[in-house]
Amino acid sequence: MTGSRGDYDLGHGSRRIRVTHYDLDLRYRVGSNRLEGRARLDVRVERRTRRIRLDLAGLEVQRVRVRGADLRSVRHSGDRLVLGLAAPARKGTTLRVRIRYAGHPRPLATRWGPVGWDELADGVIVASQPTGAATWFPCDDRPGAKATFRTRVRVGNAYRVLAHGRLTHRRVGRDTTRWTYVEDHPSAPYLATVQIGRYAAVAIADGKVPQSALAPPGQAAATRRRLAAQPAMMAAFIEMFGPYPFDGYTVVFTPEPLELPVEAQGIAIFGANHLADRAAERLVAHELAHQWFGNSVSVASWQHIWLNEGFACYAEWLWSQASGGPSAATLARRWHARLSALPQDLVLADPGPAHLFDDRIYKRGALALHALRVTLGDRVWASLVRSWTRTHRHQCVTTADFREHVRRHARSARGQRLADRADGVLGPWLERPALPRLPRS
Repeated sequence: MTGSRGDYDLGHGSRRIRVTHYDLDLRYRVGSNRLEGRARLDVRVERRTRRIRLDLAGLEVQRVRVRGADLRSVRHSGDRLVLGLAAPARKGTTLRVRIRYAGHPRPLATRWGPVGWDELADGVIVASQPTGAATWFPCDDRPGAKATFRTRVRVGNAYRVLAHGRLTHRRVGRDTTRWTYVEDHPSAPYLATVQIGRYAAVAIADGKVPQSALAPPGQAAATRRRLAAQPAMMAAFIEMFGPYPFDGYTVVFTPEPLELPVEAQGIAIFGANHLADRAAERLVAHELAHQWFGNSVSVASWQHIWLNEGFACYAEWLWSQASGGPSAATLARRWHARLSALPQDLVLADPGPAHLFDDRIYKRGALALHALRVTLGDRVWASLVRSWTRTHRHQCVTTADFREHVRRHARSARGQRLADRADGVLGPWLERPALPRLPRS
């Protein structure tokens, strides 16, 4: 491939800087949907620049300070916050940026629908993929711009707060409680989240990977039933994909319906409608798999989204097989037949920004992985996947990285001939719009 089909940064972020850490101190009033925030950003200069460009949408900037450079100007227009410096900051310089802001947060309208901070009837859901992080904190909102976080949220005592990372402190005051979460594992801004509601905490599994859920009032039993298979699913995925990459896993069922669940760092968010949906088990598998593929091993840009969604979709098929349902091969054949009847105009490794969430990416990505598995054989495939998640744990990757990993691993396992075969099979799935044939199992 040469070039790409559009701006996969989606007009967000800046490649001249890298935020390495976010320290967020938030106060939120549920009744009035009023958010007051103080953000401290540790910023590393990647290229010589006079400007620090950040994303912040729908909120008012009240004060900005910069340590390590002289601030000349502040311009906030639309969802872009630009801090002008009196003199260029050189590559390698570290700056500390403090921003005070406030307002009534609302989702960002995108071609894929509203994303970001969303007010519920009595609480908040934050689901930011792909560009909604800017609706609640100033950030470099690109998937490859991973950083560590500390998130403190103060709300009324009646509400429970969940954020990405581990809960390190909870301070109960007369009227409000301050919840503090720390995420030491680098996280993409779109995977940062805050969930606020009158939730009941539900234990799902103890052990090496603590698993829990937040349930709407009166729905604890339904939540346990819906997630009954998840502990076995977790064990199966650890065997398939390698060690779970975070400190724990929490599933949130919001009190309102959601069209589709969505992942966050160490968290998955489902709607109340999924509690009664018998088909939701495949979605539970999909969102859990994202903790390895998308959250730990993250894409460097949205161009490579098939690496997130292809693996998560294929995990659905692998779980179906492991739990006694249709085999991955059977599901691959079914979906190949369905995709064969659809337009053949999508290039998996370069779909264009308009098609990032086209379901064909999900299913064609899973088919590409199945074709690779058949070519390599189960033993080599299994070691390939575990080495992929181990080698790139908490890092960012591209399609080229994956193809090189496949070639290197296949060559190490069985020699150059298998490496050439694997790359020869994978290439057409990634580079050509026409749907290739599935290799025989």
